[in-house]
Amino acid sequence: MIGGVLALLKGLQLLLARAELRAILWRMLALLLVLMVVISGSTFWLVDYVSALWIPAGDAWYWQLLSWFAGALAFVLAMICGAVSFVMLGSAASAPWLEDLAARTEAMSGQAVREQKIGWMQLVTESLANSIRPLFGLLAWGVAALIFFWLPPVATALWTYGGIRFLSYELIDTPASRRGWDFHARKQQLADRRWFYLGFAGAAMALMLVPLLNLLVIPAAVVGISCEIGKAAG
Repeated sequence: MIGGVLALLKGLQLLLARAELRAILWRMLALLLVLMVVISGSTFWLVDYVSALWIPAGDAWYWQLLSWFAGALAFVLAMICGAVSFVMLGSAASAPWLEDLAARTEAMSGQAVREQKIGWMQLVTESLANSIRPLFGLLAWGVAALIFFWLPPVATALWTYGGIRFLSYELIDTPASRRGWDFHARKQQLADRRWFYLGFAGAAMALMLVPLLNLLVIPAAVVGISCEIGKAAG
């Protein structure tokens, strides 16, 4: 699990340190910023809505404590929804730039680069298509969370785990596509290195809660995973 966290941090460090990677980052930041602003507005609305459902009514001595606890859980749940939405939509919208980012990372680390002769729109639609099956898995965890909705700690824990699993699929999408991995190959990769990818996606989820730094999570993940897959293959 620690290895996954370190891989993401290495990707972030390389993204900011190498000029050839920063050049691509600057091109995609404006798009990611606009998307983040839109999703953030929806996320804060969701915090208020869920808090209103979970915060108990009353004037007992413990009411303030329960209100704070329910509000904190509602915030976590809403932030996870926002992080999942941002990574899925952001990865699709910036897919051509992520493709270039992965190619430059591979070249930089001495890997054989596979040229992708695919148009802009095809990369975007393929990215969205690759999200469909993992999205069904996320919805299954969402149903489980809804079943336990009136037990906020359980619902939040289920949704958090489901969100991290979904991010595992999303964040490896570009490097996996460049290697021709289908869904089953990706699923096997995640199963073989379960704790690594849970640490990687969990760290990504945590960084998504940090303003401005959250804009770097998607490109940093592509750089980090491209390096890691190349290292494992070598």
